[in-house]
Amino acid sequence: MAESRDLTQSYYAKTIQSKTMNSSTLSTLNNLIEICKDGQEGFRDASENIKHSDLKTLLSGYSLQRSKFAGELQELVIHLGVEPEKTSSVASAIHRGWIDLKSAFTNGSDHAILVECERGEDYAVAAYHKASDGQLPHHIQTTVTAQCAAVQAAHDDIRSRRDLAAAA
Repeated sequence: MAESRDLTQSYYAKTIQSKTMNSSTLSTLNNLIEICKDGQEGFRDASENIKHSDLKTLLSGYSLQRSKFAGELQELVIHLGVEPEKTSSVASAIHRGWIDLKSAFTNGSDHAILVECERGEDYAVAAYHKASDGQLPHHIQTTVTAQCAAVQAAHDDIRSRRDLAAAA
């Protein structure tokens, strides 16, 4: 009888631990989905405001990248049996408004737009690093780590281009 009770307690402890891990994983994934959606919209808006065609193309590409990343993360959430996040955050709407405002104040300066893009990427990089340090299941960790590397590369590219635009 004691053995049966121990097995039952062990089962419930594992079930609670599994639900907690799924809840934590779900929260992390939904946060990253929001960040990707924010980046998608922010890069799209920035590409519409920037003057140089090569930068328009680059920022549009980053917007598409973030859309792809959000889709990959949404698929992972669906496999957890939950409806994924589909919208961007309220903070991103404020950030996109800041890009528009900054653009108006600086007559659409490419440097000012790149500064705002880098600021948005600082947030994305930090969120991805935090998620990468978490306790995610291996198959999810692999996706998050790969996306983290790409987000870091985009951040570094934008920072370099921002510095070049400042020197011009």
